[in-house]
Parts: sequence; structure tokens; C-alpha cells
Amino acid sequence: MRARSKIFTDKAVGAMLAAIEIYNKPAFPYREDTFAVLAINAWELLFKARLLQINGNRIACIQVYEKHQNADGTLSSREYVKFARSGNPMTIGMFRAYDLLVSEHADTVDPLVRKNLEALTEIRDNSVHFINSDIRIAKRVQEIGTATLKNFLSLCRQWFGRSLSEYNFYLMPLAFFRENQQSSVVSLTNYEKNFVELISVLQTESTDDEASDFNFTLAMDVKLKRVGADEQALVTVGSAPNSVKITLAEEDIRDRFPWDYAILNARLSKRYTDFKVNNNYHSIRKPLMKDSRYCDTRYLDPGNPRSAKKTYYNPNILKEFDNHYTKA
Repeated sequence: MRARSKIFTDKAVGAMLAAIEIYNKPAFPYREDTFAVLAINAWELLFKARLLQINGNRIACIQVYEKHQNADGTLSSREYVKFARSGNPMTIGMFRAYDLLVSEHADTVDPLVRKNLEALTEIRDNSVHFINSDIRIAKRVQEIGTATLKNFLSLCRQWFGRSLSEYNFYLMPLAFFRENQQSSVVSLTNYEKNFVELISVLQTESTDDEASDFNFTLAMDVKLKRVGADEQALVTVGSAPNSVKITLAEEDIRDRFPWDYAILNARLSKRYTDFKVNNNYHSIRKPLMKDSRYCDTRYLDPGNPRSAKKTYYNPNILKEFDNHYTKA
């Protein structure tokens, strides 16, 4: 049976591909609205996939819990799974999943990812107020959407070792389905003005670097150029039968060793009452790093033996620490 984290990752990728396909349709009246809804769904699934990966695929880590009221009116000390009207357990939302990854599991997620998702959520929540098909609104949405795709790809590769290179992960530039970028001269409504102003505020609060793996917004500059028949492309992709076949097992490695040093420390702190990051801890951990069952050290730039290395840990390493610390 496939791991839950892989199933959720596949669903996340599927939702994002659906968002891209809808957005890139040549004639679609609810382009921005639908893209935002599907993209947010994709992000929620991706965050949940990461939580499942870190927590040994236990579904409890993404469920919502609440305290019940006792007969005397007080709240129970124990928390119970909260159920939806359908009778199924409720699961956490996108921002709650993000916060759990960052605060509870010490996972590394760039703050620009959250800023971008806040803007994407505003698009979804305010789309009902977008009356005018104005280039200013469309341009803002595309810049946010382009950045969200780049962020999504970066985390898929970082967390699950998936490059998604088999898919066309891009938004069609506005120039291809707008006759003239200066054609829209209608005035923005107050709702639309508020949205544009909010995005501007969020952008001023974000330090964006196009060279970074994560961004708040990304603009596209499209230039069409006639190319002669004798000019060759700078990059070509071959599919000849005699091409060298390369098999990447990075996805499997990430599933076996999902924790980095920060996440390991966070999990140990929650598991034991007497845990401290000190020399005693390092004297226990370092010998375990030589055991291939518990640790895997990889180059940050695969194929470059001079690049920096990073060690990842298998959750089973906790069994070894159980012999040295007191469980909470």
C-alpha cells in the first residue's frame, strides 16, 4: 500500500495542474478565481503531505481535535477528534498546517511562501467583487500565481525529491490572451482598489529576490522574435533510443529520511522531559550518524563532490534515544 504522504503529494500536484490548465485556457471567464481556489487546495494538500511524512504517515497529525464538555460544565482534559456534518473527521486548513510545520516541527519554510499564500487567499476571497476585466487585476494575479508555482515546485523538490519536470508548470503570459495590455480603461471599483492596495502593502513587506527559490510575486516579460531556420536552440532535449537513461531515487530517499537536524531536535524536545542540546546529546547522536538505518548524508548540489553536505534522519532513530532520555 502506498504511503499516505505520497498519495497526498500526488493529489496536490494534480490540483495544481488543474489550476494551471484552467488558467491557460484561451477563453475562460473565471480564470483568476478558479486558479486561486485550486491552487490553495493544492497547497493545503502539500502541507498535509509533509506533516504525514514527518509523522510516520499517522493520519492523526492532520486531524482537528477539541475538548468535550463534562456533565459539570467543565471541559475535558482529553481532546477528541472533531467530526464534520458528514460524520467524517475534520482536518486542519492550509495556514494551520503551515504553522504546525514551522512552529511544532521546526521545518524550514521561507516566510515569503506564507506572504504569497495570504495574497492568493485574498484573490479567492475577493474574486466575487472583481467586476471589471481589468489588466491591473489580471497582472497582479498572474504575478502572484507565477510565484506560487515556483514556490510549490521548490518545496516539492526540497521535501519529496520530486522535480515535476514531466509537467508544463507555467502560466500563459497575459500577452497571449489579451489583445492589448493598454485596452482596459475602466475604473476600478472600491473592492478592486482595496485588493490592489493590499497586494501593494504585502509586497512592500516582502524582500523579494528573483534568484531565490521562493518569491512573493514574479513578473513575466515576453518578447517575440523571428528566428531563422539556420539558427539553433541553445538547449535541446533528446529522446533517442541510445540516450543515456538516468534513474533518480531521491523521492524514496526523502521518504526514508524526512527529518533534518532542526526537526530531529524539535521531536526530541517534545518526546523527552530531560532532553537538552548539549555535548551529551551530540555524543549519542554522532555515532548513530554512521548507521545507514538512521541517517543519510547528501550533497546539497548532487554530482558536485565539493558542495556542502546535509544529514537527514529516519524517525526510527528515536528508539535509540529512548535508551538515554525520559519520555514525557
